[in-house]
Amino acid sequence: MILITGASSGLGAALANIYGNEGRSLLLTGRNEQRLAQVVSTISGEVTTISADLCQSREISALLDSLPQAPDTVIHCAGSGYFGAIEQQQPDSIGELIHNNLTATILLLRELVKRYRNDKISVVVVMSTAAQVAKAGESTYCAVKWAIRGLVESLRLELKGSPMKLIAVYPGGMATDFWKTSGKELDTSGFMTAQEAAIMLKQALVSTDHGYVSDITINRA
Repeated sequence: MILITGASSGLGAALANIYGNEGRSLLLTGRNEQRLAQVVSTISGEVTTISADLCQSREISALLDSLPQAPDTVIHCAGSGYFGAIEQQQPDSIGELIHNNLTATILLLRELVKRYRNDKISVVVVMSTAAQVAKAGESTYCAVKWAIRGLVESLRLELKGSPMKLIAVYPGGMATDFWKTSGKELDTSGFMTAQEAAIMLKQALVSTDHGYVSDITINRA
């Protein structure tokens, strides 16, 4: 089974569509039940959906309790954006950015490691190229993504010798509704689609008995 967070839109929804229509068993989660239902309507395979707020540890526990067994893959796509000159950003919106990205990832990884560190499971953490390169007008967004990158790299050291693997993904700009809700207006007509990014990511996640791709950067042309 594959667990995909943030599956109600963007890259998460595109991955759900690809894997689901290949017949993979899926558990999809997001905070918008209506959007999750719309995603499921495009999938022919076995799909379960659970609405969850990953900023709440009890909801993460309930989500994982619903699984009949350990998933073979978790793809964590959930997150949000908030952009602009730092002096113009609002404290409440900054706090929401931190919770939706960093807090949610910390709590999810904490619970996954607690339960499955001795299982052969791939945990894919989708970040952004903003976790690799500083960008003007994206200071707080870069800050949370850099923090998540530090979290992943540190946890890899804690999991050394464990069959659980952490895979970091750094996608560039995609033409999704992400920008509309982040407060940044720009022309995304030349950006890759979520479907294109999902196809490339799925191809890169292929592993062998003795090897896997640990870090994936998906740049737009």
